[in-house]
Amino acid sequence: MKTVTEFPRKVVEFPDMGIVMPDGCRLSARIWMPEDAADNPVPAILEHLPYRKRDGTIFRDQLTHPYFAGHGYASIRVDMRGNGDSEGLMDDEYSEQELQDACDVIAWAAAQPWCNGNVGMMGISWGGFNCLQVAAKQPPALKAVISLCSTVDRYADDIHYKGGCLLLENFGWASTMLSYSSRPPDPLIAGGNRWRDLWLSRLENQPFLLPLWLSHQHRDAYWKRGSICEDFSAVHAAVLSIGGWHDGYRNTISHLVTNIDAPVKGIVGPWIHKYPHYAGPNPAIGFLQEALRWWDRWLKGAATGVEADPDYRAYVMDSVRPARWHPERPGRWIAEQEWPSPNIKLEAIELIPGGSKPVIVASPQSCGLAGGEYFPFTFGPELPGDQRPDDALSMCFDQAELEEAIDIVGAPQLEIRVASDRRQANIAVRLCDVHPDGASELISYGVLNLTHRASHEFPEALVPGEFVSARVVLDQCAYRVPAGHRLRIAVSNAYWPMIWPSPEPVTLKLSEAMLKLPLRPLAKVDEISFPEPEGATPWATETIRPTNSERHIDRDEKTGTVTLSITDDFGEVRDLDHGLVHGSIVSEMWAIHPDDPLSATGSTHWTQTFSRDEWSVRTETFADMRCDAQNFILSARIEAYEDENLVFERDFEQTIPRALV
Repeated sequence: MKTVTEFPRKVVEFPDMGIVMPDGCRLSARIWMPEDAADNPVPAILEHLPYRKRDGTIFRDQLTHPYFAGHGYASIRVDMRGNGDSEGLMDDEYSEQELQDACDVIAWAAAQPWCNGNVGMMGISWGGFNCLQVAAKQPPALKAVISLCSTVDRYADDIHYKGGCLLLENFGWASTMLSYSSRPPDPLIAGGNRWRDLWLSRLENQPFLLPLWLSHQHRDAYWKRGSICEDFSAVHAAVLSIGGWHDGYRNTISHLVTNIDAPVKGIVGPWIHKYPHYAGPNPAIGFLQEALRWWDRWLKGAATGVEADPDYRAYVMDSVRPARWHPERPGRWIAEQEWPSPNIKLEAIELIPGGSKPVIVASPQSCGLAGGEYFPFTFGPELPGDQRPDDALSMCFDQAELEEAIDIVGAPQLEIRVASDRRQANIAVRLCDVHPDGASELISYGVLNLTHRASHEFPEALVPGEFVSARVVLDQCAYRVPAGHRLRIAVSNAYWPMIWPSPEPVTLKLSEAMLKLPLRPLAKVDEISFPEPEGATPWATETIRPTNSERHIDRDEKTGTVTLSITDDFGEVRDLDHGLVHGSIVSEMWAIHPDDPLSATGSTHWTQTFSRDEWSVRTETFADMRCDAQNFILSARIEAYEDENLVFERDFEQTIPRALV
């Protein structure tokens, strides 16, 4: 990445500007803007997050926000209420209070003498979600949005449920937020003992969100609120949607470009859950330059030509050897002027002809361990590995060796006729690239709770032994399978630890199966290009403990239990500007017996540390999830320490009935 130190306009920074909400709650904002903005007003760009501007997102903030400010914007990074250095309490993700606060910040910014009245909103993940949700509320000053790694459907395409199946990331993310929200404000910002009062109030009122999320196992009103797919026409702001093929939110770009009436464009690269000017795998792109083209057009009225950009720009990844991490993905950029594209045709591949003898699918509960993380973000061993261990536990349909290469671009689908011997059953479908030596690389996957085959809102129990029709839609992808390789369609009824298992072992019978494969004519060269990445001066830190990620699978030969253990040490650093030292580490454990779905367990342990001079704080959070045939059994704990003295502890225990359809 090229570091830019000289900008068209000199930048000034305000590390803690208070923005008071109508109810009196003070939000803390870090703002960068041109020094002369009061005399020459500029548009504003808002990023509204719970992730702490002081230390949580500071790495990317330093690269991004001063860059925008130097090109004539007031770039505003706000800690949401109840987080970081802001007052108040947070009770859930994407609450009405959160979205109203963002609307109020937008109105506040538009009214400032240094602002020209036009505001944009951007963000990745949580910030990508809420900028779309805020856009649907149509605050008058909001003219444009850049949303990265986000979703249009909080139920069907977030970390909670997928295809009606319960994602284990539901538990994982609830555990993460329990830890994130346990962190204190910085005493240098909050002042005196006020930081402690804010911190203890948060701890006393902090929810463990998993029971709430598990209380809504169908697509009810809870999930519909904030899902902009309920009414795409509500979004009037111009939307640039960006995502990565190695991220969990790879479908949103297509959904937005297909459905929004406002100006909208989409870009998908080979990246994990990161901003694309520093993301991996390479190639990264000049995201900030691309963002400026968007902002300049919709917030300044400049003729940047973004309207003429292709609707959908995507990176077609070449086949590579399976690995848990790829520093780079070779491939090429393609451009579709309109999306859905008339250049992409569905090819039907019959896997099981009608009238054939049914095929049996009865996978061990441990099938899925090669699947990787739902949304990788550590630049570590989190990508899907060689699929052969999972292929061996699945029913596989191998196709003939390809005589010519093919480009798969879009969402593959599997249409099936299936019968289950239980009232509830899950099915997982993986599309794999099989190398000549047998190595199996994951291209895309999809899962479906078969009771949700017709509706996520009104599921229908299966009648044991009765065949029903279902469609499993796999995730969007862009992948070249070379000549000499084979396609493999692997079908299982377990996918651990991506989804929680059915309450009973299940046997499925497939009587018909048809794969619909979206194929595009081969791209011979890059059809578009992006500038090389740029950024402002990086965050200045001293490394005290380096980062490290580890992942181990253990099989107990005596008990038969299979355990996946993950440790992500995010290291410890000292900020060379304000001196805050921050470190964090998480360990996860996912265990299951191949023959017993009720043996499934998950646990997490997070540690967060903060210090400066003689002051130090540490929080520990623990969470566990298990089940019986009727219930999810949950527990969690927070411990908070100041100068190694325990100052707060709290336990959560709850049992939530599991929906059996």
